[in-house]
Amino acid sequence: MERSALQSPDATSTLDSSVCYRALQTRDARFDGRFFTGVVSTGIYCRPVCPAPTPKADNCRFFHCAAAAQEAGFRPCLRCRPETSPGSSPWLGTSSTVSRALRLISEGALDCGNVEELAERVGVGERHLRRLFLHHLGTPPRSVAQTRRLLFAKRLIDETNLTMADVALSSGFASVRRFNDAIRETYKRTPRELRRASAASRDGSRSEIVLRLAYRPPFHWQALHHFLSQRLTPGIDALGADSYRRTVCIDAEHGLIEVRRVQERNHLEARIRIGNATKLIDVVSRLRRQFDLDADPQEIAAQLLADQRLAPLVRAHPGLRIPGAWDPFEIAVRAVLGQQITVRAATTLMTRLVQTYGEPLEADNEAMPELTRVFPRPERLAQARLTGIGLPATRAAAISSIAAAVRDGDLRFDAARSDFVETLRRIRGIGEWTAEYVALRGLGEPDAFPAADLGLRRALGPAGDLATSTQVMRMAEAWRPWRAYAALYIWTEGISDATDRE
Repeated sequence: MERSALQSPDATSTLDSSVCYRALQTRDARFDGRFFTGVVSTGIYCRPVCPAPTPKADNCRFFHCAAAAQEAGFRPCLRCRPETSPGSSPWLGTSSTVSRALRLISEGALDCGNVEELAERVGVGERHLRRLFLHHLGTPPRSVAQTRRLLFAKRLIDETNLTMADVALSSGFASVRRFNDAIRETYKRTPRELRRASAASRDGSRSEIVLRLAYRPPFHWQALHHFLSQRLTPGIDALGADSYRRTVCIDAEHGLIEVRRVQERNHLEARIRIGNATKLIDVVSRLRRQFDLDADPQEIAAQLLADQRLAPLVRAHPGLRIPGAWDPFEIAVRAVLGQQITVRAATTLMTRLVQTYGEPLEADNEAMPELTRVFPRPERLAQARLTGIGLPATRAAAISSIAAAVRDGDLRFDAARSDFVETLRRIRGIGEWTAEYVALRGLGEPDAFPAADLGLRRALGPAGDLATSTQVMRMAEAWRPWRAYAALYIWTEGISDATDRE
């Protein structure tokens, strides 16, 4: 009952104050990031897990997101640090338009652009987009973007030794002056005063930035680890028992990243080595998508448990996450390589492609010597003769066409799922399975569903027979909007062997 009262941020009025207050009293981590509490007597807003004494109910105002609390005039708490709370699933209870706009904002759409351009990208007018944001979140798009910058800047102040100029630029502020003004207005302190007051320990090296990536528990690390272990590309990425490492390339700049599980803590630790600190906010956004850290596993499980086929799998694998991608283009290439062959065979082809066309890593890899190359850019693969690495001509042509479409801007990974799938399927050699698989892993779309997958058809068909794609789609209708997770539960359990093809 209490969970359902908090699950849908359709409008500010849908938050039940009595339910929120009871959740606040328990300091239950499951509600962290699902709402924020503005305390009228102090002018501060907090997470539900804040260690401060619980305020009186009459002094509490509840908000769906940090941006709405700040828009109402509250400033972030310095004890519970709202900037470190797990993100809310942007699609949960919102319109598809708001969902996509939130994703674009999280990727920096309003750092350089304006609301009019954002509205055009999601296919509505500017005034209508503002109305949708006010209805669903209680705050306009510009406030969401400003709060994102502010809270990320606060994390960098507390957790890194970056200069204030680097913090400002890394957070998406256009100038150091605007950054200083925004911090003083929000926190009533200067950035340097905040850093002196911070008790957080920081790595002494500015060449490596260490940040915490919060998530909502549970988190099934073992399942994610196993999935990735079958699909590693030597030279590009590597796994340890509790870590994942890879090379990255952002705007032609190379770097290294390590993400480590922290036992008995609701966060992952990211160690980031990039030369240009202004890319940090993009790096964090990509990592959150790659590890599906904004998912709400309790909400997803609550719906999938209603299906008798899925219920035992959901109970057996709590906290399953979409194994996302650092680079959606890389996943698109991998998906084509894996058409109609085993995962192991696809990995062999992927290794040949990277060794032949990938760029040598231009970054200090002393701590990660096994990482030596970065994935080829679309410009390179659009011109490459890929049949030379053992690819059939049709698949080589499909990869070249995808690369050319990305290079020319005809295929955008920030498009709506339906538009993306439609555009990708227009490329010769790309079918429904490939397009949906790329949407699932590359875009992190929770409702992407490769119904033509042989493993899913085998698992969901009558004993000894394959279900048709149409039959699978009909069964999956009850799982929306979490069909991607349903597919993962089936693959993870092993009742369908997802090694039949990539």
